[in-house]
Amino acid sequence: MPLGQNPFAQLSPASGANIGDRKPGAGEQRSEVRGQRSGQATAEIKRDPNESVRSPASEIQNPARNRGRVDITRQTAGRGGKTVTVVSGFMGISQAEKEQLAKKMQKACGTGGTVKGGCIEIQGDKREPVAKILAAAGFRPVFAGG
Repeated sequence: MPLGQNPFAQLSPASGANIGDRKPGAGEQRSEVRGQRSGQATAEIKRDPNESVRSPASEIQNPARNRGRVDITRQTAGRGGKTVTVVSGFMGISQAEKEQLAKKMQKACGTGGTVKGGCIEIQGDKREPVAKILAAAGFRPVFAGG
């Protein structure tokens, strides 16, 4: 078979093998035919920019997107006996966003805290208020350790 020949040319519309042919859905319209190649034409589908892709029912069921699991632990080792709440396991979140979350947690708990090594540390045993802030931000907080 020469390289210039189309291997799909033998497929006929009667066999139901129109692979690339589809009808536009809601909010879509067909535009002009472009790029003719060996007797075949492809149609570009455009979406209406004013129409929402998501249905309102899906937004009601899932109001905040799931940003992943984060672990909340309580540590005292190496801190002179002081208790610290450590939030770790962030995936795909910037350092600046971690600092903003830490600031919210510090304000809500009335304590100090910092961001070290990709983890947020809050002074004291403040796991419950920290978990509420993380859940409101779209994370799935999990109490890990003792």
